Amino acid sequence: MKDTIISLLEGAVDALKHQGVLPNDLTPTIKVDPTKDKAHGDYATNLALMLAKPSGMKPRDLADTLVAALPASDAIQKTEIAGPGFINFFAAADAAAQIVAQVLDSGDAFGRSLIGKGEKVQVEFVSANPTGPLHVGHGRGAAIGDCLCRLLEATGYDVTREFYYNDAGAQIKNLALSVQARAKQLGPDDASWPEDGYRGEYIIDVANDYMAGKTVTADDREVTAKADADDLEAIQAFAVAWLRREQDLDLKAFGVEFDVYFLESSLYDDGKVEATVEKLVANGHTYEEDGAMWLRTTDFGDDKDRVMRKREGGYTYFLPDVAYHLDKWQRGFTTVINEQGADHHSTVTRVRAGLQALEVGIPKGWPDYVLHQMVMVTRSGVEVKLSKRAGSYVTVRDLIDEVGRDATRFFLAARRADSQLTFDIDLARSQSNDNPVYYIQYAHARVCSMLRKAEEAGHPFDHGIATAHLALLDSDQEKAVLNRLARYPEVVEHAAKNREPQQVAQYLLDLAGDFHICYNAVKVMVDDDTLRNTRLALGLAVRQVLRNGLDLMGVSAPEEM
Repeated sequence: MKDTIISLLEGAVDALKHQGVLPNDLTPTIKVDPTKDKAHGDYATNLALMLAKPSGMKPRDLADTLVAALPASDAIQKTEIAGPGFINFFAAADAAAQIVAQVLDSGDAFGRSLIGKGEKVQVEFVSANPTGPLHVGHGRGAAIGDCLCRLLEATGYDVTREFYYNDAGAQIKNLALSVQARAKQLGPDDASWPEDGYRGEYIIDVANDYMAGKTVTADDREVTAKADADDLEAIQAFAVAWLRREQDLDLKAFGVEFDVYFLESSLYDDGKVEATVEKLVANGHTYEEDGAMWLRTTDFGDDKDRVMRKREGGYTYFLPDVAYHLDKWQRGFTTVINEQGADHHSTVTRVRAGLQALEVGIPKGWPDYVLHQMVMVTRSGVEVKLSKRAGSYVTVRDLIDEVGRDATRFFLAARRADSQLTFDIDLARSQSNDNPVYYIQYAHARVCSMLRKAEEAGHPFDHGIATAHLALLDSDQEKAVLNRLARYPEVVEHAAKNREPQQVAQYLLDLAGDFHICYNAVKVMVDDDTLRNTRLALGLAVRQVLRNGLDLMGVSAPEEM
Protein backbone atom coordinates (compact mmCIF):
# COMPACT_ATOMS: atom_id res chain seq x y z
CA MET A 1 0.00 0.00 0.00
CA LYS A 2 2.81 2.42 0.85
CA ASP A 3 4.49 1.76 -2.51
CA THR A 4 1.15 2.23 -4.24
CA ILE A 5 0.66 5.64 -2.62
CA ILE A 6 4.20 6.71 -3.48
CA SER A 7 3.58 5.68 -7.10
CA LEU A 8 0.34 7.68 -7.17
CA LEU A 9 2.09 10.76 -5.78
CA GLU A 10 4.87 10.41 -8.35
CA GLY A 11 2.18 10.44 -11.02
CA ALA A 12 0.63 13.57 -9.53
CA VAL A 13 4.02 15.33 -9.41
CA ASP A 14 4.66 14.49 -13.08
CA ALA A 15 1.22 15.81 -14.01
CA LEU A 16 1.87 19.10 -12.18
CA LYS A 17 5.23 19.43 -13.94
CA HIS A 18 3.47 19.18 -17.29
CA GLN A 19 0.97 21.80 -16.13
CA GLY A 20 3.78 24.15 -15.11
CA VAL A 21 2.77 24.08 -11.46
CA LEU A 22 6.05 22.47 -10.45
CA PRO A 23 9.54 23.00 -11.96
CA ASN A 24 10.55 20.30 -14.48
CA ASP A 25 13.91 19.68 -12.78
CA LEU A 26 12.28 18.93 -9.44
CA THR A 27 13.05 15.41 -8.13
CA PRO A 28 11.54 15.19 -4.64
CA THR A 29 12.04 12.25 -2.31
CA ILE A 30 8.47 11.30 -1.50
CA LYS A 31 7.95 10.22 2.09
CA VAL A 32 4.85 8.29 3.11
CA ASP A 33 4.37 7.09 6.69
CA PRO A 34 1.71 5.15 8.57
CA THR A 35 -0.54 7.42 10.63
CA LYS A 36 -0.55 7.17 14.40
CA ASP A 37 -4.28 7.84 14.66
CA LYS A 38 -6.41 5.77 12.28
CA ALA A 39 -9.06 8.51 12.38
CA HIS A 40 -6.62 10.37 10.14
CA GLY A 41 -6.37 7.54 7.63
CA ASP A 42 -3.88 4.74 7.10
CA TYR A 43 -0.95 6.68 5.58
CA ALA A 44 0.07 10.33 5.33
CA THR A 45 2.56 12.44 3.39
CA ASN A 46 4.07 15.91 3.92
CA LEU A 47 4.82 16.29 0.19
CA ALA A 48 2.77 19.49 -0.14
CA LEU A 49 4.77 21.14 2.64
CA MET A 50 8.04 20.08 0.99
CA LEU A 51 7.07 21.45 -2.43
CA ALA A 52 5.27 24.61 -1.33
CA LYS A 53 8.30 26.84 -1.80
CA PRO A 54 9.35 25.66 -5.30
CA SER A 55 5.70 25.79 -6.41
CA GLY A 56 5.09 29.26 -4.98
CA MET A 57 1.85 28.02 -3.46
CA LYS A 58 0.52 27.73 0.06
CA PRO A 59 0.93 24.16 1.38
CA ARG A 60 -2.80 23.50 1.75
CA ASP A 61 -3.53 24.85 -1.74
CA LEU A 62 -0.77 22.67 -3.19
CA ALA A 63 -2.12 19.67 -1.25
CA ASP A 64 -5.52 20.19 -2.91
CA THR A 65 -3.82 20.45 -6.30
CA LEU A 66 -1.79 17.27 -5.71
CA VAL A 67 -4.88 15.31 -4.66
CA ALA A 68 -6.74 16.52 -7.78
CA ALA A 69 -3.82 15.29 -9.92
CA LEU A 70 -3.62 11.82 -8.37
CA PRO A 71 -4.18 9.00 -10.89
CA ALA A 72 -7.35 6.98 -10.31
CA SER A 73 -6.86 3.96 -8.07
CA ASP A 74 -9.15 1.37 -6.54
CA ALA A 75 -6.63 1.00 -3.70
CA ILE A 76 -7.60 4.37 -2.17
CA GLN A 77 -11.00 4.86 -0.59
CA LYS A 78 -10.55 8.60 0.01
CA THR A 79 -8.04 11.33 0.81
CA GLU A 80 -8.18 14.22 3.27
CA ILE A 81 -6.12 17.38 3.77
CA ALA A 82 -5.12 17.94 7.39
CA GLY A 83 -3.31 20.61 9.38
CA PRO A 84 -0.96 22.89 7.42
CA GLY A 85 -1.08 20.64 4.34
CA PHE A 86 -0.66 16.96 5.17
CA ILE A 87 -2.42 14.56 2.81
CA ASN A 88 -4.03 11.57 4.54
CA PHE A 89 -4.86 8.42 2.60
CA PHE A 90 -7.61 5.96 3.56
CA ALA A 91 -6.97 2.56 1.98
CA ALA A 92 -9.85 0.69 0.41
CA ALA A 93 -10.75 -2.31 2.58
CA ASP A 94 -10.25 -4.94 -0.11
CA ALA A 95 -6.95 -3.40 -1.23
CA ALA A 96 -5.57 -3.21 2.31
CA ALA A 97 -6.63 -6.79 3.02
CA GLN A 98 -4.72 -8.13 0.01
CA ILE A 99 -1.63 -8.15 2.21
CA VAL A 100 -3.04 -11.35 3.74
CA ALA A 101 -2.97 -13.07 0.36
CA GLN A 102 0.55 -11.77 -0.27
CA VAL A 103 1.81 -13.13 3.04
CA LEU A 104 0.18 -16.53 2.57
CA ASP A 105 1.45 -16.83 -1.01
CA SER A 106 5.02 -15.77 -0.10
CA GLY A 107 5.28 -17.81 3.10
CA ASP A 108 8.81 -17.88 4.52
CA ALA A 109 9.96 -15.51 1.74
CA PHE A 110 7.66 -12.67 2.83
CA GLY A 111 9.79 -9.71 3.87
CA ARG A 112 12.88 -11.00 2.11
CA SER A 113 14.36 -9.03 -0.80
CA LEU A 114 17.31 -8.82 -3.20
CA ILE A 115 18.32 -5.21 -2.55
CA GLY A 116 21.80 -6.39 -1.56
CA LYS A 117 22.33 -7.78 -5.08
CA GLY A 118 24.67 -10.46 -3.78
CA GLU A 119 27.27 -8.00 -2.47
CA LYS A 120 29.87 -9.66 -0.27
CA VAL A 121 29.61 -8.54 3.35
CA GLN A 122 31.75 -9.73 6.22
CA VAL A 123 30.47 -9.43 9.76
CA GLU A 124 33.01 -9.93 12.53
CA PHE A 125 31.51 -10.47 15.95
CA VAL A 126 32.17 -12.00 19.38
CA SER A 127 35.95 -12.29 18.73
CA ALA A 128 36.61 -13.20 22.34
CA ASN A 129 40.07 -13.94 23.66
CA PRO A 130 40.39 -17.72 24.20
CA THR A 131 41.13 -17.16 27.88
CA GLY A 132 37.79 -18.01 29.48
CA PRO A 133 34.09 -18.76 28.97
CA LEU A 134 32.04 -16.23 27.00
CA HIS A 135 30.65 -13.55 29.30
CA VAL A 136 27.30 -11.83 28.95
CA GLY A 137 28.90 -8.98 26.98
CA HIS A 138 30.12 -11.50 24.42
CA GLY A 139 26.58 -12.86 24.45
CA ARG A 140 25.14 -9.49 23.52
CA GLY A 141 27.67 -9.23 20.70
CA ALA A 142 26.77 -12.74 19.54
CA ALA A 143 23.04 -12.01 19.52
CA ILE A 144 23.36 -8.66 17.74
CA GLY A 145 25.99 -9.92 15.29
CA ASP A 146 24.06 -13.04 14.36
CA CYS A 147 20.82 -11.05 13.91
CA LEU A 148 22.68 -8.60 11.67
CA CYS A 149 23.87 -11.49 9.52
CA ARG A 150 20.34 -12.88 9.28
CA LEU A 151 18.99 -9.45 8.31
CA LEU A 152 21.63 -8.93 5.64
CA GLU A 153 21.03 -12.39 4.19
CA ALA A 154 17.28 -11.68 4.17
CA THR A 155 17.93 -8.56 2.09
CA GLY A 156 20.09 -10.23 -0.55
CA TYR A 157 23.67 -9.91 0.71
CA ASP A 158 26.31 -12.65 0.58
CA VAL A 159 27.33 -12.76 4.23
CA THR A 160 30.44 -14.24 5.83
CA ARG A 161 30.45 -14.62 9.62
CA GLU A 162 33.93 -14.27 11.12
CA PHE A 163 35.40 -14.78 14.58
CA TYR A 164 38.81 -13.23 15.27
CA TYR A 165 40.79 -15.15 17.88
CA ASN A 166 43.27 -13.02 19.85
CA ASP A 167 45.52 -16.00 20.44
CA ALA A 168 48.71 -13.96 20.81
CA GLY A 169 49.88 -11.51 23.44
CA ALA A 170 50.02 -10.99 27.19
CA GLN A 171 46.59 -12.40 28.06
CA ILE A 172 47.42 -15.76 26.47
CA LYS A 173 50.63 -15.88 28.48
CA ASN A 174 48.67 -15.12 31.65
CA LEU A 175 46.32 -17.97 30.78
CA ALA A 176 49.22 -20.41 30.41
CA LEU A 177 50.79 -19.24 33.67
CA SER A 178 47.45 -19.62 35.48
CA VAL A 179 46.96 -23.18 34.23
CA GLN A 180 50.55 -24.01 35.08
CA ALA A 181 50.05 -22.73 38.63
CA ARG A 182 46.95 -24.89 39.05
CA ALA A 183 48.79 -27.86 37.56
CA LYS A 184 51.36 -27.39 40.33
CA GLN A 185 48.56 -27.35 42.91
CA LEU A 186 48.91 -23.62 43.60
CA GLY A 187 45.97 -21.30 44.32
CA PRO A 188 45.34 -17.54 44.07
CA ASP A 189 46.35 -17.12 47.73
CA ASP A 190 49.84 -18.54 47.14
CA ALA A 191 52.68 -16.02 46.92
CA SER A 192 53.85 -17.39 43.56
CA TRP A 193 50.40 -17.11 41.92
CA PRO A 194 50.68 -15.07 38.66
CA GLU A 195 49.99 -11.38 39.28
CA ASP A 196 47.35 -11.21 36.53
CA GLY A 197 46.29 -14.85 36.75
CA TYR A 198 42.79 -16.12 35.96
CA ARG A 199 40.90 -17.36 39.02
CA GLY A 200 37.77 -19.06 37.65
CA GLU A 201 37.09 -22.73 38.33
CA TYR A 202 37.50 -23.48 34.64
CA ILE A 203 41.27 -23.00 35.10
CA ILE A 204 41.25 -25.96 37.50
CA ASP A 205 39.39 -28.01 34.89
CA VAL A 206 41.94 -27.11 32.21
CA ALA A 207 44.85 -27.98 34.51
CA ASN A 208 43.30 -31.30 35.54
CA ASP A 209 42.68 -32.32 31.92
CA TYR A 210 46.19 -31.27 30.97
CA MET A 211 47.80 -33.30 33.73
CA ALA A 212 45.55 -36.25 32.81
CA GLY A 213 46.99 -36.22 29.29
CA LYS A 214 43.62 -35.66 27.62
CA THR A 215 43.09 -34.77 23.97
CA VAL A 216 41.05 -31.70 23.02
CA THR A 217 39.53 -31.16 19.57
CA ALA A 218 38.78 -27.53 18.72
CA ASP A 219 37.63 -25.93 15.47
CA ASP A 220 40.90 -26.24 13.58
CA ARG A 221 43.20 -28.27 15.80
CA GLU A 222 43.54 -31.28 18.01
CA VAL A 223 45.90 -31.04 20.97
CA THR A 224 46.98 -33.83 23.28
CA ALA A 225 48.25 -32.72 26.68
CA LYS A 226 51.86 -33.55 27.58
CA ALA A 227 51.02 -33.70 31.30
CA ASP A 228 54.29 -31.85 32.04
CA ALA A 229 53.70 -28.98 34.46
CA ASP A 230 57.03 -27.37 33.52
CA ASP A 231 56.34 -27.19 29.75
CA LEU A 232 54.70 -23.77 29.51
CA GLU A 233 54.52 -23.84 25.71
CA ALA A 234 52.64 -27.16 25.76
CA ILE A 235 50.35 -25.86 28.51
CA GLN A 236 49.54 -22.76 26.42
CA ALA A 237 48.72 -24.79 23.31
CA PHE A 238 46.45 -27.11 25.29
CA ALA A 239 44.74 -24.31 27.24
CA VAL A 240 43.94 -22.30 24.10
CA ALA A 241 42.49 -25.38 22.37
CA TRP A 242 40.52 -26.30 25.51
CA LEU A 243 38.94 -22.86 25.80
CA ARG A 244 38.30 -22.58 22.08
CA ARG A 245 36.33 -25.81 22.32
CA GLU A 246 34.41 -24.44 25.31
CA GLN A 247 33.58 -21.23 23.47
CA ASP A 248 32.43 -23.25 20.46
CA LEU A 249 30.08 -25.16 22.75
CA ASP A 250 28.81 -21.89 24.27
CA LEU A 251 28.08 -20.50 20.80
CA LYS A 252 26.36 -23.66 19.60
CA ALA A 253 24.16 -23.59 22.70
CA PHE A 254 23.34 -20.02 21.68
CA GLY A 255 22.53 -20.99 18.09
CA VAL A 256 25.48 -19.07 16.58
CA GLU A 257 27.87 -20.46 13.99
CA PHE A 258 30.77 -18.95 12.06
CA ASP A 259 32.11 -19.42 8.56
CA VAL A 260 35.66 -18.30 9.36
CA TYR A 261 37.81 -18.45 12.48
CA PHE A 262 40.76 -16.12 11.99
CA LEU A 263 43.81 -16.40 14.26
CA GLU A 264 45.72 -13.30 15.32
CA SER A 265 48.85 -15.47 15.48
CA SER A 266 48.54 -16.17 11.74
CA LEU A 267 49.15 -12.48 11.00
CA TYR A 268 52.61 -12.86 12.55
CA ASP A 269 53.27 -16.36 11.22
CA ASP A 270 52.40 -15.30 7.65
CA GLY A 271 54.42 -12.08 7.84
CA LYS A 272 51.37 -9.85 7.39
CA VAL A 273 52.16 -7.64 10.38
CA GLU A 274 55.71 -7.00 9.15
CA ALA A 275 54.46 -6.37 5.61
CA THR A 276 51.99 -3.81 6.97
CA VAL A 277 54.77 -2.02 8.87
CA GLU A 278 56.96 -1.96 5.78
CA LYS A 279 54.13 -0.47 3.72
CA LEU A 280 53.43 2.25 6.28
CA VAL A 281 57.15 3.13 6.49
CA ALA A 282 57.51 3.17 2.69
CA ASN A 283 54.54 5.54 2.42
CA GLY A 284 56.26 7.99 4.75
CA HIS A 285 53.63 7.97 7.47
CA THR A 286 55.89 6.81 10.32
CA TYR A 287 58.63 8.37 12.41
CA GLU A 288 60.95 7.41 15.27
CA GLU A 289 60.76 9.21 18.61
CA ASP A 290 61.88 8.27 22.13
CA GLY A 291 62.99 4.89 20.88
CA ALA A 292 59.51 4.02 19.57
CA MET A 293 58.01 3.94 16.09
CA TRP A 294 54.97 6.16 15.60
CA LEU A 295 52.28 6.34 12.93
CA ARG A 296 51.05 9.81 11.92
CA THR A 297 47.39 8.98 12.43
CA THR A 298 46.69 12.72 12.92
CA ASP A 299 47.08 13.04 9.14
CA PHE A 300 43.91 10.96 8.86
CA GLY A 301 41.64 12.45 11.52
CA ASP A 302 42.99 10.98 14.77
CA ASP A 303 43.42 13.31 17.75
CA LYS A 304 47.05 12.29 18.24
CA ASP A 305 49.71 10.09 16.64
CA ARG A 306 49.89 6.47 17.81
CA VAL A 307 52.77 4.23 18.81
CA MET A 308 53.21 1.26 16.47
CA ARG A 309 56.30 -0.34 17.97
CA LYS A 310 57.01 0.14 21.65
CA ARG A 311 60.35 1.35 23.02
CA GLU A 312 60.96 -2.00 24.69
CA GLY A 313 60.05 -3.85 21.50
CA GLY A 314 56.86 -5.48 20.27
CA TYR A 315 53.94 -3.95 18.43
CA THR A 316 50.97 -2.21 20.04
CA TYR A 317 47.63 -3.93 19.63
CA PHE A 318 46.26 -1.62 16.93
CA LEU A 319 49.02 -2.55 14.43
CA PRO A 320 47.85 -6.20 14.00
CA ASP A 321 44.30 -4.81 13.80
CA VAL A 322 45.35 -2.75 10.76
CA ALA A 323 47.03 -5.80 9.22
CA TYR A 324 43.92 -7.88 9.90
CA HIS A 325 41.61 -5.38 8.22
CA LEU A 326 43.93 -5.08 5.25
CA ASP A 327 43.55 -8.84 4.92
CA LYS A 328 39.76 -8.42 4.96
CA TRP A 329 39.96 -5.85 2.17
CA GLN A 330 42.25 -8.09 0.14
CA ARG A 331 39.73 -10.90 0.49
CA GLY A 332 37.26 -8.78 -1.47
CA PHE A 333 34.94 -7.51 1.25
CA THR A 334 33.83 -4.04 0.18
CA THR A 335 31.54 -3.93 3.22
CA VAL A 336 32.82 -5.04 6.62
CA ILE A 337 30.86 -4.66 9.85
CA ASN A 338 32.60 -5.09 13.19
CA GLU A 339 30.21 -5.79 16.05
CA GLN A 340 32.20 -5.16 19.23
CA GLY A 341 31.91 -3.85 22.77
CA ALA A 342 31.88 -0.12 23.44
CA ASP A 343 35.39 -0.44 24.91
CA HIS A 344 36.60 -0.69 21.29
CA HIS A 345 35.41 2.86 20.56
CA SER A 346 38.91 4.29 20.82
CA THR A 347 40.23 1.85 18.20
CA VAL A 348 37.80 2.90 15.46
CA THR A 349 39.58 6.11 14.43
CA ARG A 350 43.11 4.71 14.65
CA VAL A 351 42.34 1.53 12.69
CA ARG A 352 40.68 3.57 9.95
CA ALA A 353 43.62 5.99 9.99
CA GLY A 354 46.09 3.13 9.68
CA LEU A 355 44.16 1.72 6.72
CA GLN A 356 44.19 5.11 4.98
CA ALA A 357 47.94 5.37 5.56
CA LEU A 358 48.41 2.12 3.62
CA GLU A 359 47.19 3.94 0.47
CA VAL A 360 45.67 0.86 -1.15
CA GLY A 361 42.31 2.35 -2.12
CA ILE A 362 40.35 1.59 1.05
CA PRO A 363 37.51 4.15 1.38
CA LYS A 364 37.40 6.56 4.29
CA GLY A 365 35.11 5.36 7.05
CA TRP A 366 35.79 1.70 6.25
CA PRO A 367 35.04 -0.61 8.05
CA ASP A 368 31.62 -0.05 9.66
CA TYR A 369 31.25 -0.53 13.40
CA VAL A 370 28.34 -1.51 15.62
CA LEU A 371 29.39 -1.05 19.25
CA HIS A 372 27.28 -2.43 22.07
CA GLN A 373 27.12 -1.13 25.62
CA MET A 374 27.53 -3.16 28.79
CA VAL A 375 24.96 -5.58 30.20
CA MET A 376 23.91 -5.71 33.84
CA VAL A 377 22.23 -8.92 34.99
CA THR A 378 19.73 -8.72 37.85
CA ARG A 379 17.73 -11.18 39.90
CA SER A 380 15.06 -9.98 42.37
CA GLY A 381 16.20 -6.43 41.65
CA VAL A 382 19.79 -7.13 42.72
CA GLU A 383 22.74 -7.20 40.33
CA VAL A 384 24.26 -10.64 39.72
CA LYS A 385 28.02 -10.24 39.36
CA LEU A 386 29.64 -13.61 39.80
CA SER A 387 29.58 -17.00 38.14
CA LYS A 388 30.91 -20.14 39.77
CA ARG A 389 32.23 -21.28 36.42
CA ALA A 390 34.00 -18.04 35.48
CA GLY A 391 34.76 -16.68 38.92
CA SER A 392 34.37 -12.99 38.17
CA TYR A 393 31.57 -12.51 35.66
CA VAL A 394 28.23 -13.86 34.42
CA THR A 395 28.59 -16.17 31.42
CA VAL A 396 26.35 -16.72 28.41
CA ARG A 397 25.92 -20.33 29.51
CA ASP A 398 24.66 -19.09 32.91
CA LEU A 399 21.89 -17.13 31.22
CA ILE A 400 20.96 -19.93 28.81
CA ASP A 401 20.75 -22.36 31.73
CA GLU A 402 18.58 -19.90 33.67
CA VAL A 403 16.11 -18.64 31.04
CA GLY A 404 16.73 -20.63 27.83
CA ARG A 405 18.17 -19.72 24.46
CA ASP A 406 15.14 -17.84 23.11
CA ALA A 407 14.81 -15.37 25.98
CA THR A 408 18.58 -14.88 26.19
CA ARG A 409 18.93 -14.07 22.49
CA PHE A 410 15.86 -11.83 22.34
CA PHE A 411 16.66 -9.83 25.47
CA LEU A 412 20.28 -9.24 24.37
CA ALA A 413 19.33 -8.06 20.86
CA ALA A 414 16.05 -6.25 21.53
CA ARG A 415 17.58 -2.95 22.64
CA ARG A 416 19.68 -0.48 20.67
CA ALA A 417 23.28 -1.65 20.75
CA ASP A 418 24.47 1.74 22.02
CA SER A 419 22.14 1.65 25.04
CA GLN A 420 23.02 -0.02 28.31
CA LEU A 421 21.00 -3.15 29.00
CA THR A 422 19.63 -4.57 32.21
CA PHE A 423 18.92 -8.27 31.82
CA ASP A 424 16.18 -9.13 34.34
CA ILE A 425 16.34 -12.90 34.93
CA ASP A 426 12.97 -12.91 36.70
CA LEU A 427 11.27 -11.15 33.78
CA ALA A 428 12.94 -13.40 31.20
CA ARG A 429 11.65 -16.48 33.04
CA SER A 430 8.13 -15.21 33.58
CA GLN A 431 5.16 -16.46 31.56
CA SER A 432 3.35 -13.15 31.41
CA ASN A 433 2.54 -10.38 28.97
CA ASP A 434 5.32 -8.32 30.56
CA ASN A 435 7.85 -10.74 29.08
CA PRO A 436 8.22 -9.64 25.43
CA VAL A 437 9.45 -13.06 24.23
CA TYR A 438 6.53 -14.86 25.85
CA TYR A 439 4.09 -12.23 24.55
CA ILE A 440 5.26 -12.67 20.95
CA GLN A 441 5.56 -16.45 21.04
CA TYR A 442 2.13 -16.70 22.67
CA ALA A 443 0.61 -14.82 19.72
CA HIS A 444 2.10 -17.41 17.37
CA ALA A 445 0.89 -20.30 19.53
CA ARG A 446 -2.54 -18.68 19.78
CA VAL A 447 -3.02 -18.81 16.01
CA CYS A 448 -1.96 -22.46 16.01
CA SER A 449 -4.57 -23.11 18.70
CA MET A 450 -7.25 -21.39 16.58
CA LEU A 451 -6.48 -23.65 13.66
CA ARG A 452 -6.56 -26.77 15.84
CA LYS A 453 -9.94 -25.78 17.25
CA ALA A 454 -11.30 -25.24 13.76
CA GLU A 455 -10.07 -28.69 12.72
CA GLU A 456 -11.53 -30.32 15.83
CA ALA A 457 -14.89 -28.63 15.16
CA GLY A 458 -14.95 -30.03 11.64
CA HIS A 459 -14.26 -26.67 10.01
CA PRO A 460 -10.70 -26.86 8.61
CA PHE A 461 -9.31 -23.71 7.06
CA ASP A 462 -10.37 -23.17 3.44
CA HIS A 463 -7.83 -21.02 1.61
CA GLY A 464 -10.04 -20.44 -1.42
CA ILE A 465 -13.01 -19.12 0.56
CA ALA A 466 -10.78 -16.91 2.71
CA THR A 467 -8.81 -15.18 -0.05
CA ALA A 468 -11.95 -14.52 -2.08
CA HIS A 469 -13.54 -12.47 0.69
CA LEU A 470 -10.68 -10.55 2.32
CA ALA A 471 -12.68 -7.31 2.17
CA LEU A 472 -14.64 -8.66 5.16
CA LEU A 473 -11.63 -7.77 7.34
CA ASP A 474 -13.00 -4.29 7.96
CA SER A 475 -13.11 -3.78 11.73
CA ASP A 476 -10.74 -1.23 13.25
CA GLN A 477 -8.83 -3.98 15.04
CA GLU A 478 -8.44 -6.02 11.86
CA LYS A 479 -7.32 -2.96 9.90
CA ALA A 480 -4.65 -2.29 12.52
CA VAL A 481 -3.30 -5.81 12.03
CA LEU A 482 -3.44 -5.47 8.22
CA ASN A 483 -1.50 -2.20 8.30
CA ARG A 484 1.07 -3.71 10.64
CA LEU A 485 1.55 -6.74 8.38
CA ALA A 486 2.10 -4.47 5.38
CA ARG A 487 4.98 -2.69 7.13
CA TYR A 488 7.06 -5.81 7.75
CA PRO A 489 9.16 -5.77 4.50
CA GLU A 490 10.05 -2.13 5.08
CA VAL A 491 11.03 -2.84 8.69
CA VAL A 492 13.37 -5.64 7.58
CA GLU A 493 14.97 -3.45 4.91
CA HIS A 494 15.36 -0.49 7.28
CA ALA A 495 16.77 -2.65 10.09
CA ALA A 496 19.35 -4.17 7.75
CA LYS A 497 20.33 -0.80 6.27
CA ASN A 498 20.76 0.82 9.69
CA ARG A 499 22.32 -2.26 11.36
CA GLU A 500 19.57 -2.24 14.00
CA PRO A 501 18.02 -5.67 14.67
CA GLN A 502 16.09 -4.20 17.60
CA GLN A 503 13.73 -2.68 15.01
CA VAL A 504 12.57 -6.20 14.16
CA ALA A 505 12.13 -7.02 17.85
CA GLN A 506 9.98 -3.92 18.37
CA TYR A 507 7.94 -4.68 15.26
CA LEU A 508 7.20 -8.22 16.48
CA LEU A 509 6.10 -6.85 19.83
CA ASP A 510 3.78 -4.35 18.09
CA LEU A 511 2.35 -7.01 15.76
CA ALA A 512 1.72 -9.37 18.66
CA GLY A 513 0.00 -6.53 20.53
CA ASP A 514 -2.24 -5.70 17.56
CA PHE A 515 -3.12 -9.35 17.16
CA HIS A 516 -3.95 -9.95 20.83
CA ILE A 517 -6.23 -6.86 20.81
CA CYS A 518 -7.92 -8.08 17.63
CA TYR A 519 -8.33 -11.61 19.00
CA ASN A 520 -10.09 -10.29 22.10
CA ALA A 521 -12.34 -7.92 20.13
CA VAL A 522 -13.26 -9.96 17.04
CA LYS A 523 -14.68 -13.47 17.36
CA VAL A 524 -13.03 -15.92 14.98
CA MET A 525 -14.96 -19.14 15.55
CA VAL A 526 -18.28 -17.93 14.11
CA ASP A 527 -20.86 -20.07 12.30
CA ASP A 528 -20.50 -18.22 9.00
CA ASP A 529 -17.98 -20.23 6.94
CA THR A 530 -16.87 -17.25 4.88
CA LEU A 531 -16.30 -14.92 7.80
CA ARG A 532 -14.59 -17.62 9.90
CA ASN A 533 -12.18 -18.57 7.11
CA THR A 534 -11.40 -14.96 6.36
CA ARG A 535 -10.50 -14.27 9.98
CA LEU A 536 -8.50 -17.48 10.18
CA ALA A 537 -6.57 -16.27 7.13
CA LEU A 538 -5.69 -13.08 8.99
CA GLY A 539 -4.43 -15.19 11.88
CA LEU A 540 -2.39 -17.35 9.50
CA ALA A 541 -0.78 -14.23 8.02
CA VAL A 542 0.10 -13.01 11.51
CA ARG A 543 1.56 -16.41 12.36
CA GLN A 544 3.70 -16.39 9.20
CA VAL A 545 5.11 -12.92 9.78
CA LEU A 546 5.78 -13.64 13.45
CA ARG A 547 7.63 -16.80 12.43
CA ASN A 548 9.63 -14.93 9.79
CA GLY A 549 10.57 -12.17 12.20
CA LEU A 550 11.44 -14.51 15.06
CA ASP A 551 13.70 -16.40 12.68
CA LEU A 552 15.61 -13.17 12.01
CA MET A 553 16.08 -12.88 15.77
CA GLY A 554 17.20 -16.51 16.03
CA VAL A 555 14.20 -17.28 18.24
CA SER A 556 11.82 -20.24 17.91
CA ALA A 557 8.12 -19.99 17.07
CA PRO A 558 6.37 -22.61 19.28
CA GLU A 559 2.98 -24.02 18.33
CA GLU A 560 2.00 -24.56 21.96
CA MET A 561 2.83 -22.62 25.11
